Amino acid sequence: MEFNKQLYKEMFADCIRQKRIKKSQEFFKIKLFLQKAENSLLIAKVHKEIKPNKNQAPKLYWDYWAITIAYYSMLYAAKAVILLKGYEVSDHNAVQIALCHLLVPDKIEKEDLELLSQSHKIFEEEYVHYFEDAKTESNIARYSAIKTYTQRRVEEIFDNSTKFIAKIALIVGESSL
Repeated sequence: MEFNKQLYKEMFADCIRQKRIKKSQEFFKIKLFLQKAENSLLIAKVHKEIKPNKNQAPKLYWDYWAITIAYYSMLYAAKAVILLKGYEVSDHNAVQIALCHLLVPDKIEKEDLELLSQSHKIFEEEYVHYFEDAKTESNIARYSAIKTYTQRRVEEIFDNSTKFIAKIALIVGESSL
């Protein structure tokens, strides 16, 4: 599906009206959310890489949690960068809407950043897809009776989470806080 900036603008306005997204000046939380994101990713890595012994749960269950924790690490990073833009969010879908509205640049904004040699600050829509994918898989891992994951799929979600958090850390790190 093609990215629709206007649709996200409208959804963002709806979330504001519904108080799912609120203005905030509590910038001290940015660093805390980033720390939570980075440390959660480290915990996801342990779950992803564990080779359980016979007294531990089978690997499949560790993979469920690796995916879930990787997704939550992205959620915390997203909350940090959304707060950098002056907003706090109250639910997972509002996070995705805020990311799309506040961070994915339109064509002109993207061209401006490229002209200013700041293309490293561009939050491409691929990062939104990483978030969506991890959110979906996390939901399945938490709520379905059973779903098996290949190690390749677990690695993909973890790697995408790592890229997502690194991009947000770069954006937040270069802010004027």
